Amino acid sequence: MIIAGEASGDLHGAALIAALKNIKPQLLFYGVGGDNMINEGLMPQFHIRDLAFLGFAEVIKHLPFIRKAQKKLLAIIQKEDIPTLVLIDYPGFNLNFAKRARRLGVNIVYYISPQIWAWGRGRVKKIQERVDKMLVVFPFEKDFYESFGVDVTYVGHPLVEIIENYKSIDKDELVKMYSLDSEKGFLLLMPGSRKHEIEKIFPAALDAAKRLAQKFNLQIVVPCAQNIDESIFSNHADGKNFTVVRNNVYDFMKYSKFGMIKSGTSTLEAAIFGLPFVVIYKTTDLTYRIGKFLVKIKHLAMPNIIADRYIVKEFIQDELRSDKIFNYCADLLGNEVELNKMKKELSLIKAALGTTGASKKAAEEIVVFSNEG
Repeated sequence: MIIAGEASGDLHGAALIAALKNIKPQLLFYGVGGDNMINEGLMPQFHIRDLAFLGFAEVIKHLPFIRKAQKKLLAIIQKEDIPTLVLIDYPGFNLNFAKRARRLGVNIVYYISPQIWAWGRGRVKKIQERVDKMLVVFPFEKDFYESFGVDVTYVGHPLVEIIENYKSIDKDELVKMYSLDSEKGFLLLMPGSRKHEIEKIFPAALDAAKRLAQKFNLQIVVPCAQNIDESIFSNHADGKNFTVVRNNVYDFMKYSKFGMIKSGTSTLEAAIFGLPFVVIYKTTDLTYRIGKFLVKIKHLAMPNIIADRYIVKEFIQDELRSDKIFNYCADLLGNEVELNKMKKELSLIKAALGTTGASKKAAEEIVVFSNEG
């Protein structure tokens, strides 16, 4: 059984399933995932869109459904006599489910660690009690878990191989595909993959993006996740201010002049592509206040966490104001030296993520662990 609850987890889960099938073609896969995992052979009990909750308030609201989903997954483990459970990120759901699954005697592997190093070391106790094997994607995570006596292996970050193996299309073809203006560069605006975060982030970010696009002869491109109805953006559309795209996000990261990107996996993807960008993020006041009290790190964006300093500017919560975003980005876009400096620093982040082969190594570790378990 493999459980991923977000778009990024679906991507990594699909690569993991493919790697596992190469080693043991007879394997069957049950669990939770998205279209990518399903296309690789996952028999889904739930789609990631069914579990797209974020923040304390949203989770509490959906607790009855979450309990129902976990009950069904536990029943599948028992019915199919599933020996190994692989959890991919998505800690709110997965760590709770691990506690319940452990009672069934299933071997539990966690691939792509929850960021407990950000939430205080007390949370590592949950990993110690509920997880048999950690497969981590950042070097510093290996040191962290080893200091607590957890069985851990560093496999590198799967994004590196995914992006390096991606077959990009020509920029002219991209322009034709989406009826874009060949005379204008791309300003990539990524407000998230959940309805409530888009509603919080998109208005202020779009206002700043429209001003930047006008000043620097750019056109705004807004990727829309598969689980989102693109009509959510229509309330902010007056004329042809932006183009919504369903696919080709990596192509736009490759060819864009600049990005405004919600905190999350997309910030790492942008770093690997060397795309200069700023981070945008806003949630409910309650979730933010609780999170700010609990989180023990200085930065929110993963590139900044890896570097342990600011490489990209973060516009978080009350700082997410169109005037602040515009003023900063306008200064940056008008300064080629600073833009190139950011690109160079982002290349160092890519190097820190390791080489290709993370999915294959993770699959090998899972097979060995499952056989031993």
